[in-house]
Amino acid sequence: MEILFIFLGLIFFFVLSLFIWNTMQVKRGNTEKLEEIESDPVDGECCGKHATCEKDSLLSAFSEEIEYFDDEELDAYKGLSSDRYSEKDVEEFRSVLYSMYDEDKPRWVRSLQLRNISIPDQLKDEVFMFVNELRASR
Repeated sequence: MEILFIFLGLIFFFVLSLFIWNTMQVKRGNTEKLEEIESDPVDGECCGKHATCEKDSLLSAFSEEIEYFDDEELDAYKGLSSDRYSEKDVEEFRSVLYSMYDEDKPRWVRSLQLRNISIPDQLKDEVFMFVNELRASR
């Protein structure tokens, strides 16, 4: 029973310490605020103001216009859950993914999001690998 009280006391101590640390940081003004995202990077290049370029961000809303990458056939999967794809369906997504330039892959994923098309679970690791490699190369 003593161990339980010691454990709970340690947890309480760390939570209290975190709260005090956070309060001190706010009083010092050491809080970061998100910058406004510019919707028009100069000449289609990254502006350098952000930690990651919005151009290859999967979640950025820098374009609400749906862009097709010769993948109109994927519209048949609109609204389908990412865990409901057959292997044939996954191969259809994979063939589109591997037929495009690496620079276009983040925009393709954004296009799928805007079209309410989920990427198959079997393909998500590959897609994120490509996007992360693209980011690391910049």
